Amino acid sequence: MSEVTPELVVDGAVPLQPAISPDGRRVAYTVTTIGRKGEHPSGAIWVAATDGSSSPRKLTAGTAKDFLPRWAPDSASLFFGSDRMRRGTAQLHRIPLDGGEAEALTAWEGGISGYLPLACGRLVAVVVTDRPTGEDVMVWGEQVPYGRLRLLDLDTGRSRAVDGLDGRHVVEAAQRPDGGPLAVLSRAAPDLDTGLCTGELHVIDLETGDVRELGGTAPEASTPTWWNADDGWHLCYLATTPPGPVGGRAVFDITVPSTGPTTGPVGGHRNLTLGMTVCPSGLAQVADGPPLALFADGLDTAVHRLDPGTLGFRRVSSVRGFAGLLTVSRSGEVAAVVASTSYEPMNVHAGPPAGPLIRLSDTRPELRQVRWGSQERLSYQASDGLDLDGLLILPPGRTRRDGTFPLVTLVHGGPYARHADQFMLGPIPSGQWLATTGYAVFLPNPRGGQGHGHDFAAAVAGAVGMEEWTDILSGIDLLISGGVADPGRLGIGGWSHGGFMAAWAVGQTDRFKAAVMGAGISDWGMLVATGEGGTAEAGLGGSCGWEGAGPHPHDRVSPISYASRIRTPVLILHGEDDTNVPLGQSVYFHRALRRFGVEHQFVVYPGEGHSIQDRDHQLDLLRRTRAWFDRRLAG
Repeated sequence: MSEVTPELVVDGAVPLQPAISPDGRRVAYTVTTIGRKGEHPSGAIWVAATDGSSSPRKLTAGTAKDFLPRWAPDSASLFFGSDRMRRGTAQLHRIPLDGGEAEALTAWEGGISGYLPLACGRLVAVVVTDRPTGEDVMVWGEQVPYGRLRLLDLDTGRSRAVDGLDGRHVVEAAQRPDGGPLAVLSRAAPDLDTGLCTGELHVIDLETGDVRELGGTAPEASTPTWWNADDGWHLCYLATTPPGPVGGRAVFDITVPSTGPTTGPVGGHRNLTLGMTVCPSGLAQVADGPPLALFADGLDTAVHRLDPGTLGFRRVSSVRGFAGLLTVSRSGEVAAVVASTSYEPMNVHAGPPAGPLIRLSDTRPELRQVRWGSQERLSYQASDGLDLDGLLILPPGRTRRDGTFPLVTLVHGGPYARHADQFMLGPIPSGQWLATTGYAVFLPNPRGGQGHGHDFAAAVAGAVGMEEWTDILSGIDLLISGGVADPGRLGIGGWSHGGFMAAWAVGQTDRFKAAVMGAGISDWGMLVATGEGGTAEAGLGGSCGWEGAGPHPHDRVSPISYASRIRTPVLILHGEDDTNVPLGQSVYFHRALRRFGVEHQFVVYPGEGHSIQDRDHQLDLLRRTRAWFDRRLAG
C-alpha cells in the first residue's frame, strides 16, 4: 500500500466541464492538474464514448489552458476556449473529432469568457471580454471586465455586436432547441456587489436582431433553459429564493409570450421547487421537452425531471454521494455528470437519466493503492430537534471500538455548501488527509447549507455562528458520548466560511486544543466594505455598519468581538490576493490574538486568491496544517 504524502494529494488531475455530443455518443471534458506548476494553469480536452465501449482519448496536448468544450451541432467537431495564443487571454478554437491541429477562430484583444454554438452550424454566440481602457487610473465600477455578446460567422470569420442590451454585462445564453431565438441572461455590472441582484432575461431574434425584455430575475440567476409546453415556450433558470441573498437555490419558470413583454419582474416568475426539502444544483435543456435537473439531497444527489402537468419536479434516479455539472444529449436519452463516492475520486459518469451511470474517466488510478480511512454516514438531531447529517472518517483499519481518537472537525464553506458522501481528499486540509495519520474527522452539515431545502439554508440569515454553531457542537458531543472522540483532544478548522466558524468556535469555548482559520471572516462589517460580495454579505452578518453609531448586528456575530476570550492556539492561513475574503480579515484577527497573547501563527501565500492553487503552496499548507494539529492533539 502507498503512503499518503502531500505530493500524492496535489500531483493529480481532476475532470471538469463535461459536455455530451448532440447525438449522445460521446462526452468531452477538461482534465486539469490539482496543483498548478508554474505561473499559469493548464488543461487538456478529452473525449470518451458514453457507453464505455472505448477508452477515453486526449484530444489536445494540455500545454496551455484548454477549457469549456462544446460540440458543433453535427457532433463532428469540438469548440473550446484556450489561452495558447497568449497566456491569460482565452480565444475560441475548434478541433475535428479525429484530432489534428486546432484552429483559432478569434483573436480579440480582451479574449472571451463564454460561447454557444448555434443550431444552424454557421454561427457562434460569443461573450467577449471588454476590458477597461484606462492606463494609469482605475474607475470604480469599471475595473471588472464586462461581457459583451457578439455573433461570430464561421464562414466569413466576421462578427457583429448584439445591440439592445443597454450596456449590461452578459452572463450566459441559451438557444431555443428548435433553432429559434436566443435567451440571454445579463446583469447591470460584472462585479458581484452590483450584479447579483440585478439579473434580467432577454430574448433576441437572430434574424432581425430585435431584443425583447422578460424582466428581472431572482437573485444570482444562472443557467437559462428552454422547454416547450401546451401553452407555448417557457424559460426556467436557477436562482436564490427571494428576497435573498441568503437562502436555498430554486428553479424559476416564466412563460415566454410570442410577442411583447412578460407580466413583469420576479413576481411573474414561478418558483417550481417551492416547499421541496432538496436543493437544485443543475439544469439541462432537453430538445423541446421538459428539462432535467440535479438536486442536492442530503448526503446524496438525485436526478429529477420537470412534470409539465404539475409544474413540479419528479425524481428519476438517485446517485450515491456527489454528482454535479449535468449535461444531456439533444434527445435527453443520455446524461453525464462528474461524480464521486466515499472511496472513489471525481470522475465523469454517463448513462440514461434513470440510471445506471457508468464511470468513463479514470484520472487518479494511483489512489487505489492506498488504504483509506473508513467513512461513515451520521444522522442526528440539533438541540432544537432539527434533523442533521454529516460524515465521520476513522483512521484506516480502525473502528469505533478502537476509540477514543483525537477528533478534528472540518466545517464546509459557503455557508451554502455541503459535505456530500464523496471522496474527501484535497489540497485544502481534508478528511482523508488527517484520518490517514490517526485522526477521527467529523464533517458536519449544519443549517445554512445545501441539500435540505430553502428554510434550512435561510436559517443563518443575519445569524451566522448561532444555531449553526450549536448544530456542530451537538455532533461533537454525540461523538464524545459514543466513545469515538477524546474530549481532551479536539481540533477544528475550515476554509472561507469554515475558517469563520473556526475563528468563531475558539471565541465561544476553550474546548478545542488547536484551530485552523483558512481565509476566514473575522469582521462581517469589514467584509461588506472590502469583499467582492459587498452588501450581499450583510445578509449573513445582519448589517453593513452605516445604519448608525452602533453597536451593529454584525458585531454580535463577528469573531473579532470575542478575541479577548480566546485561549486556543490558532493557525491562520490566507492568500495575499484574495478578493472574496480579503487578507485584512486575517490581519485583523492576527493583531487581536497578538494583543491578547494568544499562541498563533499567521501564514500568507503570495499571489494566491481565495483558493490556493500553486503546487508548492498546497504542499506547505498540507504539511503545516497537519503539524499544527499533531503538536497539540496527537499525544
